[in-house]
Amino acid sequence: MALVRGKAAGDAAGKAAQPAGKSKPKPASCAELAAGLESADAAVRRHAARGIVLCPDAGAALVSRLKCEQEVAVRAAILTALIRLDDPAATAGLAGCLRSEDVALRNEAIEALRELAASGDSAGAVPPVLASLLADPDPDVRIFAVNVMESMVHPDVERWLIEVIETDSHINVCATAVDLLCEVGTEAAIDPLVRLQARFVSEPYIQFAAELALKRVREI
Repeated sequence: MALVRGKAAGDAAGKAAQPAGKSKPKPASCAELAAGLESADAAVRRHAARGIVLCPDAGAALVSRLKCEQEVAVRAAILTALIRLDDPAATAGLAGCLRSEDVALRNEAIEALRELAASGDSAGAVPPVLASLLADPDPDVRIFAVNVMESMVHPDVERWLIEVIETDSHINVCATAVDLLCEVGTEAAIDPLVRLQARFVSEPYIQFAAELALKRVREI
């Protein structure tokens, strides 16, 4: 006579035979993500850059990695994360990259700062950083600061540019500021532009660029 297993026993055996369901992976901790930024695996670094934005001190960790990162895809992920952070630490870190000898890094930092400024700069960190950069002893850094202003929608852009052409002694910094004033200047820039021409009376480009800016402003 055949033996019939009890229902409970049969159910238990059936469950035991079924493969265990896959559990969802545990989210990485902030410490793990920070360590992931230093991984030898570029894919791990890229994943860490995307995930670390909600962690404390993420800006400092991302900027530190950005300064030495060689993989283009990872650098892009870090820059995107810094823009998403939109906080003073991230903005200051990007500004610091303008002093780098790495041309690609400088250009990426300029673009990221432009995007931050264009996207609203909710932390309000860009203006004070720009003020600091415009006072930098390195004229190249001051030029980069003017370059950042190209996409800024901020009521003080013209005032900052006027201050540059009134006070900066370096011709290339002033020339960069005049080029942008040609696009954004108003009547407030007329007298400063005339004074700039007088200050650099023997510099043909300044004369040309200032005259072009004056013509455009007077036509508004």
